[in-house]
Amino acid sequence: MAKTPDSSNTAPAAEGAPKRGLFSRKPKEAKVKKPSRLKQIGEVFNMTRRHDPMVPWLMLLVFLGVVAVGLVVGLLLENWITGLLIGIPLGLLGATLILSRRAERAAFAQIENQPGASGAALGTLKRGWITEDQPVSVNPRTQDAVFRAIGRPGVVLVSEGPTVRVKPLLDAERKRLARILPNVTVHVIESGRGEGQVPISQVAKKMGKLKKELTKLEVNAVSKRISSLGTRLPIPKGIDPYKARPNRGR
Repeated sequence: MAKTPDSSNTAPAAEGAPKRGLFSRKPKEAKVKKPSRLKQIGEVFNMTRRHDPMVPWLMLLVFLGVVAVGLVVGLLLENWITGLLIGIPLGLLGATLILSRRAERAAFAQIENQPGASGAALGTLKRGWITEDQPVSVNPRTQDAVFRAIGRPGVVLVSEGPTVRVKPLLDAERKRLARILPNVTVHVIESGRGEGQVPISQVAKKMGKLKKELTKLEVNAVSKRISSLGTRLPIPKGIDPYKARPNRGR
């Protein structure tokens, strides 16, 4: 006599779950719709206008100025329509450039004097630089920190915090790098508004003016050399470096 399957041993199907055939495809997950480019520009414009109320008038002035120049050139060439067709796109481009510059200033103004502002400034560097999201040295009590970037000028240490307080962190990191990379130049930039310091909005510009001393292959070699030795204070991923504490038991 054939045995019927025991219903108590079979796992009940989840209520409400759609039934799927053996060879049917899995249902596609709904994709998260990204905001459109125009919406992104609108958000940037609103953020910039809150910090810099003059930006709409500057953009309008640049746009009208470029269009006027295009129109005048078109009239001189007896083809004002072509002058407008060329002037309008160029005017929009000029207004967009003004918005980009002012938006960068507004963004830096919002994060200035906040922990990690120097790291954000390094994120605006052009290609050719190797940076890290986390500081290489940090004082959790005062929140002073040192960030590092590696490029053709060598190794650049960017600090945030008062000069007197951050100097021990800089000296310790500079000595450590001198031991493992004796032939590589180590530059120091102190970010801030104090005497001898560089505003975070100017950090990337100052780094771009440094004299190039390494080749691209040497930059990668220096980065691998530093990465192979690890950091002086290990900071696990996902842990706030400004709240980390060194292990006193080691």
